[in-house]
Amino acid sequence: MDVVTGLSGSGPAYVYRFAEALIAGAVAEGLSDALARRLTYQTLRGAAAMLQETGHKPEELRAMVSSPGGTTLAGLGALDERDFVGVVAGAITAAAGRSRELGQG
Repeated sequence: MDVVTGLSGSGPAYVYRFAEALIAGAVAEGLSDALARRLTYQTLRGAAAMLQETGHKPEELRAMVSSPGGTTLAGLGALDERDFVGVVAGAITAAAGRSRELGQG
């Protein structure tokens, strides 16, 4: 259950933090806050729907929207340079560990 707590219990906060980052990046590039929020929410909604409805794995969907030499790969490269996957996986580990600690009283 500790891993479930780290993933499903804490996971929404990670998604909200990611949304905050998307909004901040879009605003820094010149979008209004309102438009950045609207586009971010729609982007997250659409991506979640694709994950649920297509039966494709996340890595398959990512590959499908990543044109060689394109903008998506440039953005993903920036995430990879900062170990995005490792950072997020580390958040799950930290939350699961804290859940274990709390369970031991």
